[in-house]
Amino acid sequence: MKFTGLLLLFSSIAPTALMAQNNFATTWEDRVKATSARQPGWAVPVFAPTSGIVQLARFDALHQWTPTRTETWNFDNSKGFDFIPFARTEFDINLPPLVQHNNPKVVDGAGDFSMTMKYRPFAGSAEHHNYSTAFQMTFTVPTGSYKNGTAVSTINPTVVGGKGYKKFDIQSSIGAILPTSSVPTIGRTIQWNTVAQYQVGKYFWPEVEVNASYYHLGANDGKNQTFVTPGFMISKIKLTHDPKSRLALVLGSGMQIATSTYHAYNHGLVLTSRVVF
Repeated sequence: MKFTGLLLLFSSIAPTALMAQNNFATTWEDRVKATSARQPGWAVPVFAPTSGIVQLARFDALHQWTPTRTETWNFDNSKGFDFIPFARTEFDINLPPLVQHNNPKVVDGAGDFSMTMKYRPFAGSAEHHNYSTAFQMTFTVPTGSYKNGTAVSTINPTVVGGKGYKKFDIQSSIGAILPTSSVPTIGRTIQWNTVAQYQVGKYFWPEVEVNASYYHLGANDGKNQTFVTPGFMISKIKLTHDPKSRLALVLGSGMQIATSTYHAYNHGLVLTSRVVF
């Protein structure tokens, strides 16, 4: 009798739980589609933040060459998983990168873990003014090993905006990396990024970025570092034949070229891959 009662109880609960799970997944998918439809369909830039809201998994690999001819690999480059949990809102989980040096005097190790909350207050699709704006806040936890991360937590507020005209768009962002302590030692950094993109055909997005950093206090007080970054994105390659499915692959690459007198590295080659879901 007890077994029969448990079986009847499970039989009554299981369909309800499955229905709730299906409703949750359907509601989430509908929210992602509705949020994406109210903004331009531009490719996410190689380096610079995008002014849109996205849901994807991302992995980057960055190869840097320094003025002293040493090389560094940064696997993941603080990327991870981007979700759309609410309308016009994005939440990112950025995994710690693995930093590999070719200098035997420098120890390899993991970088910092971070999270990003992003909100898009105003936007319009290509048929409705073709623009987007966003504000994001990144919080970094000092999980890096062997000095491969920052010594303290940091917050990084950033404002991003973009405007398109037919197949051309330009996006720009300005933000700051603010340590929560030890400011005179670590310093503050202002970051400015601007990217111009042009869509060629269905999938190809050549672009040019300017990535600039301005340092206040710390070891690099008063210095600035600027890179010009030609890049190329392939977006989006559908992974299913279902026209309603968002599942797609995005690939890209870019080369940072130092143009300022001060630069921590001469060139930075990035290979990026994203799976949109």
